Amino acid sequence: MTTTILDPTSERTVAHRTLLERPTTLSGMTVGLLDISKARGDVFLDRLEQRLTEVGAKVKRFKKPTFTKPAPVDLRHEIASQCQVVIEALAD
Repeated sequence: MTTTILDPTSERTVAHRTLLERPTTLSGMTVGLLDISKARGDVFLDRLEQRLTEVGAKVKRFKKPTFTKPAPVDLRHEIASQCQVVIEALAD
């Protein structure tokens, strides 16, 4: 099966990326939850954090300054250095 991922930040060239293998369990892993600063995204992430904690994951929360721009480089580095898995919330 082929998966196509579209990058909304640049439509001029198509980026070819290989998907990383998904972990078989989240138990014992550090999961980063990234709130992109859209309305009610935090409500979704609150529930997700509860569910992840129930299965034994450690959760770290992060928030973009605004949903209109990509996450700042420093924030992306912080997430990448502290988390093994990241979930990004979109909501309105």
